Amino acid sequence: MPKFSLSEASSLAKEKLQKSGCSDENCIGITDGILDAELSGIKSHGFHYLPIYCNHLKIGKIKGLAKISAEKISESALKVNADNGFAHTAINLGFSSLFDMCTNSGIASMSIYNSYNCGVLGFHTKRIAEKGFVGIGFTNAPASIAPIGGKKAVVGTNPFSIAVPLDGEAAIIIDQSASVVAKSEISVRAKSGESIPEGWAFDAEGNVTTNAQEALKGTMAPSGGYKGFGTGLLVEIFAACIAGGNLGTQASSFAGEDGGPPSTGQFFIAINPEKFNSNYSNSMRTLIESIIEQEGARLPGSKRQAAFQKNKDQDIEINDQLLERINQI
Repeated sequence: MPKFSLSEASSLAKEKLQKSGCSDENCIGITDGILDAELSGIKSHGFHYLPIYCNHLKIGKIKGLAKISAEKISESALKVNADNGFAHTAINLGFSSLFDMCTNSGIASMSIYNSYNCGVLGFHTKRIAEKGFVGIGFTNAPASIAPIGGKKAVVGTNPFSIAVPLDGEAAIIIDQSASVVAKSEISVRAKSGESIPEGWAFDAEGNVTTNAQEALKGTMAPSGGYKGFGTGLLVEIFAACIAGGNLGTQASSFAGEDGGPPSTGQFFIAINPEKFNSNYSNSMRTLIESIIEQEGARLPGSKRQAAFQKNKDQDIEINDQLLERINQI
């Protein structure tokens, strides 16, 4: 399996994005997101997505020359127009103001609209936590989950994430979608011809299926039944109804070629915990200890954090089939 140093992998991603019509400025955030996903062991959101990003740049679903703009609407709130470009660029632009506002106010929020897929949501909340703030994030997606009792998709896989700081790093990262698995996990198996476990998705007729291709034609199974759909609805309210992104029923696919830009949304909240509780660090340590002291138990996010620490000085592997697709860009 071909291996690339971090520098080589970054250059490869940047080269293909630029050849597909992305500006230098708009390459930075998305390239960082791809590399972080690879290092964190979340390959479904790493180089696997690069051919899709490049294709979407070429056909206009992503605006490669997007001009991102931000508007401060109060001393602790900001809204960012992603101009139908990469969400990562818009998030990067807004984060510097979000951190300043949170430092001063104790809590601050940021909405993003006219946006695209933000990749691994926990990548962004982790960055908030590394600044010493609790980071909460919401991002919606094209509709793929039907309400309980229904067959027509209303909300997307719609993940939410919370990352909490301790001693200068993200001690806990909760990052979970409203579905049993992220849709990209099914897309990966559909391309490879692998089956999916029962309980991940339904076909177009609402029947449980283990065929990844049929699953992509149907709907995703909500995690925890009605609770999963409720989570998706929560995210939809923040990322679409409040932030101003398209509803999932209005957004075009993050994977297919049909339709124009998805124009979805994100919403982030940063909280300075020490402003609210001077005993925050001790309380968080006690909470963490109550989990990790149990044999076999682990903190949410610890697997990806451990993978990142292990892989950060290692080469990135890209399988032959994927690399061939990338080289054709």
